[in-house]
Amino acid sequence: MCGIIGYIGEKNAVPVIIDGLKKLEYRGYDSAGIAINIGNELKIEKKQGRIINLEKSLDNDLYANVGIGHTRWATHGEPSEINAHPHYNIDKSIAVIHNGIIENYTELKKWLEGEGIKFISETDTEVVAHLVSYYYNGDLVKAVTESLKRLRGAYALGVVAKDEPDKIVAVRKDSPLVIGLGKEENFIASDVPAILKHTKNVLYLDNDDMAILTKNEVKIFNGNGDRVERDIETIEWDMEAAEKGGYPHFTIKEINEQPEGIQKVIDRRINDDGKIVLDGINLSKDDIEKISRIYIVACGTSYHAGLVGKYVIEKFAKLPVQVEIGSEFRYKDPLIDDKTLIITVSQSGETLDTLQSLRIAKEQGARIMSIVNVVGSSIARESDDVFYTWAGPEIGVASTKAFTTQMLTFYLIALFMADKLEVIEKEKYDSIIKEIKKIPNDIQTILDNYKDIQKIADEQFNNEKIFFIGRGLDVEISYEASLKLKEISYINSQAIAAGELKHGTIALIEEGTLVVAIATQDKLYEKMLSNIKEVKARKGSILSIAKEGNNEINDISDYRLSIPNTIDILTPLLSIVPMQLFAYYVSVARGNDVDMPRNLAKSVTVE
Repeated sequence: MCGIIGYIGEKNAVPVIIDGLKKLEYRGYDSAGIAINIGNELKIEKKQGRIINLEKSLDNDLYANVGIGHTRWATHGEPSEINAHPHYNIDKSIAVIHNGIIENYTELKKWLEGEGIKFISETDTEVVAHLVSYYYNGDLVKAVTESLKRLRGAYALGVVAKDEPDKIVAVRKDSPLVIGLGKEENFIASDVPAILKHTKNVLYLDNDDMAILTKNEVKIFNGNGDRVERDIETIEWDMEAAEKGGYPHFTIKEINEQPEGIQKVIDRRINDDGKIVLDGINLSKDDIEKISRIYIVACGTSYHAGLVGKYVIEKFAKLPVQVEIGSEFRYKDPLIDDKTLIITVSQSGETLDTLQSLRIAKEQGARIMSIVNVVGSSIARESDDVFYTWAGPEIGVASTKAFTTQMLTFYLIALFMADKLEVIEKEKYDSIIKEIKKIPNDIQTILDNYKDIQKIADEQFNNEKIFFIGRGLDVEISYEASLKLKEISYINSQAIAAGELKHGTIALIEEGTLVVAIATQDKLYEKMLSNIKEVKARKGSILSIAKEGNNEINDISDYRLSIPNTIDILTPLLSIVPMQLFAYYVSVARGNDVDMPRNLAKSVTVE
């Protein structure tokens, strides 16, 4: 997690860093700090809490041309000023910012303590500062190089030294780091929004790369110490896309961007003849016929998209699929060979458990296809085939538009495979494509009726126990709907297959318990009515989501929400939207910080 930024150039580094930290606050926000070189010393300021606390603590006349900053999501040590970054050596002549985990920090700490070094924080990062200091003899690059030989783990590092005010040293290993290129100025950052105000020209470091930044040059060395060049990329979106645009929160802005996001995927991936075009994916019919099994590997919301992906790939392409949680898959000794296709899914493209699973599978000969939103991310660069969702920047910690575009991606991949394998009739294929093209307008219809959802949220926001039930594909959406509510409202919610109610969970239903019943599958509609009646018999309250025209459900529901009619298999693209809105409005009614829910961060780059 965590956000890091560094600046070197002709401007005052302080406002550049503070502004960049605000853009990175979605990555972590329990403390923040800054270290700048003011000529005769490193001025280091750290504060617990949000970036605004740090900003208020800084002198207005503070000025420097080089500095680094950090916003933290706590891993080692509780949120506090002492545990906040930057961390420094004993005489504050070297400062370090870090995103990731130093796995062998305990071992290194004991060794450094044996060398007489006293530690003041509970963090793993402080080890790096003292280690660099231990090797420092007037050459920061050499000191960092020697230190890297002893570090194990995942990290993006930014390092500055008092005696070398003309450089920043940055290192990337399994944690995201982007270099921004300007005129007489250069930047490091965890993510593009932090520097987009200043430059659209960036380059992405490869694993084990070290970058030495001065105001006029960026030198990059690979893990072997060889000087290398990395491609310069131009960011296509602008700051307006990363701002709230008049909305009170990024989360509601991103929920409302879903029709546009879905439309962009359709326009890019479906041609005028209805054929699916998968740029970046080179799967021939022979390639697909060689596949003996498919694993979808993901975490959190992306995992739920993968559950929908399994259903549609098996339904359309008739290929066997398993969905695995990234943090479990890499330790399960899965059956993988050169006939295995691994589909990894990650909004950021940096999710560490998913990335490590990718690497393990690749070592065993699997073909890797990735579904990611961030161009140039680690997962994208290490995959054989890449499907970019092109959803634009997603700043709200609780993923919304990334989820719907990930699901749509799976529909297109499944139909593409089915068409190549000739296992789907043309009439059926054409009818599904026709229905997919209606999805953006159908989502907009749901969004236009937000007041109905807001009213229900205003009546239920004090409910501390909510259940979600469904059958078929509605189960997968129940999982995601429950997660959204937990993430931003902190309500204890649970999602289960409706048929499992009577196998235990119904014992928790009592008078007033809210049960959200998603009933969009026509072939299972009557079954869902029976399950709803089981809840009503225990005096539970029902919020139902069903297709327009399915009105039998009204008589047994306390609240009713409709989605436009579509074929059963496409309903996940619609039914999740009212649930996103419900979670949002419940969170607002409870007075929560919707964009930055407690204990969470956007990009999970630690195990």
